[in-house]
Amino acid sequence: MLEKNPVIFIILAFVVIMVGTTITMIAPFKWINGAGDRIAEVKPYTPLQQEGRDIYMREGCNNCHSQTVRTLASDVERYGNGGGYSKSGEFVYDRPHLWGSRRTGPDLARIGLKYPDPKGGWHRKHMENPQAVVPASNMPAYKFLNKPLDTTYSERKMKLLKFPYTQADLDELNGKTEMDAIIAYMRKLGTDIPVKKAEAASVAPVAQKNPFSDLKSVKEDAEALYKQHCASCHGEKRTGGVGTALKGSAKSDTELFSLIAKGVEANGMPAFSGSLDEQKIWKLVTYIKLGKQDD
Repeated sequence: MLEKNPVIFIILAFVVIMVGTTITMIAPFKWINGAGDRIAEVKPYTPLQQEGRDIYMREGCNNCHSQTVRTLASDVERYGNGGGYSKSGEFVYDRPHLWGSRRTGPDLARIGLKYPDPKGGWHRKHMENPQAVVPASNMPAYKFLNKPLDTTYSERKMKLLKFPYTQADLDELNGKTEMDAIIAYMRKLGTDIPVKKAEAASVAPVAQKNPFSDLKSVKEDAEALYKQHCASCHGEKRTGGVGTALKGSAKSDTELFSLIAKGVEANGMPAFSGSLDEQKIWKLVTYIKLGKQDD
């Protein structure tokens, strides 16, 4: 009887545990992260982006934000931003991985796709005063990151991580702040995924004709949509901010529809075709065209 022979029982228990560990924790590495899992477009971090990643970890951002879009349809719809769910090849240069499991704040694996502003205007405003962008946010302000970036160990980090870099990359750090670095890091997240632009463009609805000729009938819905999706960049009174002022527009309804649906990547405006249906986009068009600044 094993229960009467503790030594044999312990040995057998150890063998069973080791077999289980080998099958679930060791053997899988023989067939994952192979050449087929690699994503050629995924590039190592630049010195500025790597500094930003270190600041991201230093400030504990990973305690509230995950960085992995799960395979659930709801997760892909909410956080995928055209890039689908996360694949192992995306994280080949992440040391350590920051996948996380707790989401006090939203997942950031595709945040660079959601806000493609090349100047990082949205990110800067959000970091300095989160509630100015998301009124219900409980995220603290990080305005204190507007201080000179310590680059003492920047080159050493790149060598240790075996990331390629040039002297020009190191020179780019001159005069940068910690805020510049963390924004550079967040702007990169998700942008190496090759399928994002094609998928985002393919779902853009085709505008025909504005079904709303009277603002009064849609004003309540339109104002709520504007406050949720547009006010953070264009201002609550449409006076502008990160984005341009919206005091009416000379553009046609169809042109405005296309801009909202497809976005303006060069100016950092994301596409809304994936999150707003045609009726909602038309309501925003009507609000922009017919709404007065003091509404």
